[in-house]
Amino acid sequence: MPEMSEKIDLERIYVMFKDKIARYIRGKIANEQEAEDLTSEVFVKVFHRLSDFDESKSSLSTWIYTITRNTVTDYFRTAKRFCELSEEVCAEDNIEERLLNEEALELLAEALERLAKFERDIIILHYYSGKTLKNIAEVMNLSYSYVKLLHAGALKKLRGLIDERDVRTKEMKNSACFAPHTETCAKSKRGAE
Repeated sequence: MPEMSEKIDLERIYVMFKDKIARYIRGKIANEQEAEDLTSEVFVKVFHRLSDFDESKSSLSTWIYTITRNTVTDYFRTAKRFCELSEEVCAEDNIEERLLNEEALELLAEALERLAKFERDIIILHYYSGKTLKNIAEVMNLSYSYVKLLHAGALKKLRGLIDERDVRTKEMKNSACFAPHTETCAKSKRGAE
């Protein structure tokens, strides 16, 4: 059982970081109950590992935020729930970074055409019109959680379509690139015979 001074330190740490940690987790996880559970889990880890904390390696806040970030990452790694992804997590996807050049925009246009109309509408309203998923849910007269699920599914399909096209493009480039080498190799083998 912790001593009285240790209890005070634990309580002080909890009071100092509870709101910040809870805000960070709620920003990543849409389900409020699960966000609260994760916040509690973070503090259980902090309290159990407090004796391992080394202030010469990092500040207390950095150490606690590292535990928090790792806990959230573990949550998504083990939960794999697309419908629970927050808009921020979806927006962090690499899909936006990959669409910066013209070729990628053409590729996106082709991939968007292959999506179902409602999926295409969600993507266009969210990324091009700047509407939140909550606004889109209201406009489309759907529940917010269903729109989040559709959004995550549409992004997954887009990624698959874009990756599929990337693989085909690379295969075409490789076959075009290796064709002359293959012919050259065949001629040199014949010449050596």
